[in-house]
Amino acid sequence: MVSGERTIPPKQPPTAPDQPDLKVGDDAVMKATGKNWAQWCEVLDAAGGRAMAHSDIARLVFERFRVGPWWAQMVTVGYEQARGTREAHQRPDGFSVSATKTIAAPAERVYAAWNVDADRARWLGVNLKVRSATPPKSIRLLWSDQLSPIVVMLYSRGAKTQVAVEHNKLKDQAEVERMKGYWSAALNRLAAALGAR
Repeated sequence: MVSGERTIPPKQPPTAPDQPDLKVGDDAVMKATGKNWAQWCEVLDAAGGRAMAHSDIARLVFERFRVGPWWAQMVTVGYEQARGTREAHQRPDGFSVSATKTIAAPAERVYAAWNVDADRARWLGVNLKVRSATPPKSIRLLWSDQLSPIVVMLYSRGAKTQVAVEHNKLKDQAEVERMKGYWSAALNRLAAALGAR
């Protein structure tokens, strides 16, 4: 530090309630980590979490509090949401939205509907580029903007298939809401195209 130079403290984000906007409640986080959301907010505040980057908070939760990697990320995201530094669906590289539907068709048929370009374009309504595929389990695509990736996971349930879509790198909350509606409708169209419900 140069002599006479003043250090400016980081701007503190507004304090929000100690309950993040996640679908993981106090009971679940307590059972998995030994602390509820209010307790996590308290200990992370005391550790300087408000001024830390996401990766540093996650590392702290993982190393100091010995929380597994998945829960360390969940606690970090919850803390950031509770402290107003992260919005719902926000990730370091943008926003993300997911949709799921169980379709009354075997995984091979559902996979084909995703993987054959002409079939996919009919029910999806847009032409998307397939980046990689693992029959009949997953397909990775790129949205028409050529920027936001889509991961489709197919889970066989015998005569049925659970389809899970995750659309990443969305630019803002408004796009999250628009794509949430889009993917819900698209999965209904897929079920109709397969003659399933």
